[in-house]
Amino acid sequence: MRGSLLARQLARRLLSNLPESTVYGGPRPQEASAARRVTVTTLRGKHRRGEPITVVTAYDYPSAVHVDSAGIDVCLVGDSAAMVVHGHDTTLPISLDLMLEHCRAVARGAPRPLLVGDLPFGCYESSAAQAVDSAVRVLKEGGMDAIKLEGGAPSRITAAKAIVEAGIAVMGHVGLTPQAISVLGGFRPQGKTVDSAVKVVETALALQEAGCFSVVLECVPAPVAAAATSALQIPTIGIGAGPFCSGQVLVYHDLLGMMQHPHHAKVTPKFCKQFGDVGNVINRALSEYKKEVETRTFPGPSHTPYKITPTDVDGFANALQKMGLSDAADAAAAAAENSGTDGGPKENS
Repeated sequence: MRGSLLARQLARRLLSNLPESTVYGGPRPQEASAARRVTVTTLRGKHRRGEPITVVTAYDYPSAVHVDSAGIDVCLVGDSAAMVVHGHDTTLPISLDLMLEHCRAVARGAPRPLLVGDLPFGCYESSAAQAVDSAVRVLKEGGMDAIKLEGGAPSRITAAKAIVEAGIAVMGHVGLTPQAISVLGGFRPQGKTVDSAVKVVETALALQEAGCFSVVLECVPAPVAAAATSALQIPTIGIGAGPFCSGQVLVYHDLLGMMQHPHHAKVTPKFCKQFGDVGNVINRALSEYKKEVETRTFPGPSHTPYKITPTDVDGFANALQKMGLSDAADAAAAAAENSGTDGGPKENS
């Protein structure tokens, strides 16, 4: 019995792609049993019970780990990465291949939430077949659970229906659709007139009919979002759409107050509440690091963990002398003499 257990443990270690001991701490395996995986069925249950759904974007492994740890329901790998990660003025430049890189990184860091990947501009407009092919890549290559696509034109409804029929869950997106800024004339709120408001509701209903499991309502007046939410039998996820949606989504960088750069200030939406001041915390930490490096207070003994014995220092210095590197030998001897008791350099007094 004991021998069998040891054999299993050894096999698991040999099969693991994680080294048993490394110089760097590295990522730790996520605890699979910490919480049940969120699925489309989970969201339907929350919607049926009237429980708000939480959605946050993530674009890389660190942000995904934070979103997962916070217990957020849905992690959206948004094409907003073009703006908040890559510095573009719009979402249009990002490619499907680059989105897949973001998706893979997020999938490694967030095993619990439902993972939704945006279909970026240019990868699904030509035909329903193109849309299905792109959606399949997002799941197979990106590790996502579902895709999101923007718009409610007949061709988009057809694409959404084809993707659903291919066995892929689809989240719709109406109101302000950033990929359509060429037609909209910029990032402009929608639903502010009777005709525009009716169109928002009609489009949301059409996406529901196509089989979407949820619809994002972006930058529409609260009464319009409330009407759409009431008319639909699937959850609505609001962003700049007031408090009457089934859930809310915000961009990771925006809600954390991560960036103070003028470019980011230009693209940060008015509706976003900053729940943190992470950008200033980062700036202070970087400034402190710069100061400690310049004053040689970092690294100190506690951050100089790798040791060499006095005997080996002498042998090393002698070897350097034989190589004709007397200055290097003196430097090694002086460093050993000035080290703290734990093998690192002494702290400046």
